[in-house]
Amino acid sequence: MPNYRRNFVAGGCYFFTVSLLERQRTLLTDHIDLLRDSVRRMRRLHPFHIDAWVVLPDHMHSTAWTGNDPVISLHSPHPCGLCRR
Repeated sequence: MPNYRRNFVAGGCYFFTVSLLERQRTLLTDHIDLLRDSVRRMRRLHPFHIDAWVVLPDHMHSTAWTGNDPVISLHSPHPCGLCRR
C-alpha cells in the first residue's frame, strides 16, 4: 500500500473516491444493498456521519465526518474498512 498522508483528527472531515479496478463493471450499483449493509456495520463499529454519498456503477464519492473517533478504520488499506470481511 502506498504511504498516504493521513491526518487523524477527532471531528475531521474526509472526502474520498473509490473506483473499481475493472471500470467497465457495474458491481457497486448491482450490489448496492451489500454496500449499504457494509456502511451500516462500519458506522456501528466506528461512528461517523455521511453528508454526501454518490454511488455510480464503477466508482463512488463520499464525505465522512469522524465524530470523536480520530482513527475510524482509516488504517485499513480499504476506505473505511468497507471491503474487509
